[in-house]
Amino acid sequence: MSAHSAAGPAEPERPARRAPGRRRSQGFLDETLLESVRESVMADASPVTASRVAAAVQASGRLLGTAGALAAVESISAELNGLGPLQPLTRDPAVTDIFVNGPDSVWLDRGRGLEKAPVVFSGEPQVRALAARLVAAGGRRLDDGSPCVDVRLDGGYRVHAVLPPISTAGTLLSVRIRRATVFSMPELQRAGMFGTGTLGSVVQSVLERMVASRLSFLISGATGSGKTTLLATLLGLCHPGERLVLIEDAAELNPVHPHVVSLESRHGNLEGGGAVDLGELVRQALRMRPDRLVVGECRGAEVRELLSAMNTGHTGGGGTIHANEAAAVPARLAALGALAGMGPDAVRLQVASAIDAVVHVERTESGRQVASVGIMEVQDSGLAVVAALEIQQGELRFGGAWPLLAHRLGMDPGLAGAGPSVLPAAPPAGRPPGSGHESVQPRAQR
Repeated sequence: MSAHSAAGPAEPERPARRAPGRRRSQGFLDETLLESVRESVMADASPVTASRVAAAVQASGRLLGTAGALAAVESISAELNGLGPLQPLTRDPAVTDIFVNGPDSVWLDRGRGLEKAPVVFSGEPQVRALAARLVAAGGRRLDDGSPCVDVRLDGGYRVHAVLPPISTAGTLLSVRIRRATVFSMPELQRAGMFGTGTLGSVVQSVLERMVASRLSFLISGATGSGKTTLLATLLGLCHPGERLVLIEDAAELNPVHPHVVSLESRHGNLEGGGAVDLGELVRQALRMRPDRLVVGECRGAEVRELLSAMNTGHTGGGGTIHANEAAAVPARLAALGALAGMGPDAVRLQVASAIDAVVHVERTESGRQVASVGIMEVQDSGLAVVAALEIQQGELRFGGAWPLLAHRLGMDPGLAGAGPSVLPAAPPAGRPPGSGHESVQPRAQR
């Protein structure tokens, strides 16, 4: 069913309840005032700031009063330099995504599924104008010749726009919001990312030990499941003396760490020149002497360079990958390897020696949660992810790979039957490579 069905029967009442407030705010922002202020602030090349907008509103001669003037400045600033009518939705720190499916169909995501937002556009032209302006602010164009565009904007916004006839229902907008706040492990535990109670303590300790032991890992999951959030938090656990090199298609990772180098891919210009893809960035990153190499999302031929890097001594790195379940990760890697011209045998050998663990996250009714932790194994049928820990119906279950994972993490395999109360605390992050005190655990025979 569509997101509209998931919203519940009460949704049709929302626009009627909130429409009066919207009309009051729009009263300060009519087309005449907006056009007057736009012409005034665009008269020179200086940045469009709130103070310049306020001066232009005052110069317009409109008697709005103090409250009206403030509302007008806020609305006009959003129209000229922000997300327009969508800007108020970003004030909620829980909002991670905003979707515009039509003038009267705006949705948001707070981590609990899609919710109808109390925003209504005047019509399709307003939606298209907003989409075109946002894309232009990102240095690209949105028109019939380029009807699908993805850009990153200042402020931590990633915008994807689609025009008709590619979209059959009018202009579509998708806005991903990058929050400056990075959660700590205790905060994620309190939010239920690792489960509740003692169950959460077990999962948290295993993840912390994975980082401290420099295991290379992938975080898998569907879109919006919390992969990037968890990865940023785990990277913050790395030793302060380590050099982290992050490679992303659109910069979203911002771990709390003193030595982070971030590289972002670049689209080509109108003639197709000047593009820098993720594969090229991985090759460049290897010349920067990274202690940990991280690809924000593996979704193309760059997987070849990443696997090669992990097989040349760059342990402790990783990234994220889209997959509906942990068991689907090997097939996903094989498909990505095929894009890079790698045969099944080459992918199997590279992955088996490069990737130690796979952490799968899911969206549940209560929020985002780690669903399993497993290890890569080579079986007769090919690569497989064998579960070490699984969370099912609020219960923690130890899988067949737990003894091997426990050995690599320096934990007692017998803890599976002893209960979480005797689980030791995670050790501090290992010293940076080259110090002579690496905390790398020897790989067990596969």
